[in-house]
Amino acid sequence: MSADHAPALSPALSLYREIDRAEWSRLAAGMAQPLSETEVVQIRGLGDRLDMAEVSEVYLPLSRLLSLYAEDTKRLGADTSTFLGEPDSTTPFVVGVAGSVAVGKSTIARLLRELMSRWPGTPRVELVTTDGFLYPNAELERRGLMSRKGFPESYDRRALLSFLTEVKSGAPEVRAPFYSHMRYDIVPDAHVTVRRPDVVIVEGLNVLQPPPTPNDVAVSEFFDFSIYVDADSDNITQWFIDRFLALRRGAFSNPNSFFNVFAHLSDEESVATALGFWNEINLPNLEENVLPTKHRATLVLEKAADHAVERVLLRKL
Repeated sequence: MSADHAPALSPALSLYREIDRAEWSRLAAGMAQPLSETEVVQIRGLGDRLDMAEVSEVYLPLSRLLSLYAEDTKRLGADTSTFLGEPDSTTPFVVGVAGSVAVGKSTIARLLRELMSRWPGTPRVELVTTDGFLYPNAELERRGLMSRKGFPESYDRRALLSFLTEVKSGAPEVRAPFYSHMRYDIVPDAHVTVRRPDVVIVEGLNVLQPPPTPNDVAVSEFFDFSIYVDADSDNITQWFIDRFLALRRGAFSNPNSFFNVFAHLSDEESVATALGFWNEINLPNLEENVLPTKHRATLVLEKAADHAVERVLLRKL
């Protein structure tokens, strides 16, 4: 994959610890696998090849690291309140998960929600996707943005920032809009409700983007930890095609699906259609808006062609 826009650094000056798969998997020694194979299958997204070994060797230690970060942040918040002579007002630990369409970030976010909730220090974990903060299709049509759905300008950035401000201000209850992939649109009067959990995971394409102007606030400023899911763009292209074919055989066949018009395409027509979507929308968005944010992440998961994580980059403290 092409390099992002971060300044070039020599290996000696890297901002990250570079940990290969074998070294990272050793961190799982002594950790009990809390999920059953059935649970892993239910978490796995279309096209993902997530298995028990991947969960145990990669995501179980990652969930433990995140739990430790969350516990230490909560402890620091309590110590700060004590120092200031104020009541403890520690707010949820927020984790951002970013990456391309079809790279598997949604599966990773769901998996981390389940794994983190099994650690004693972080029993209550909520997941919110930024799909809920897309403008409704009617508004996208009005703005001429339907063909740029998923690009930064297609999101109600103000609403997302308001949501995160309430979460990090300790509001007892915060609601986010709900997005239906079946309808391909926001569902009116449907919400995801967050009630001061220990951890909130926020998953989305553009969550690590810098602010549009120097005077604006970045979404990532509300994150205590951030993850970027990375892979070679050729691999992601193939994963996108594979997922489109799987959806054509499954979800697209539902007559209520927005994409039902694609259900009767041949394999060849489906591949051509998927490549059209990828080359005209998703790849430009990846190259222009998503990939350049990789260097802003606390941790980068680098995936191989089989979806397995082959290297982890962890930002130095």
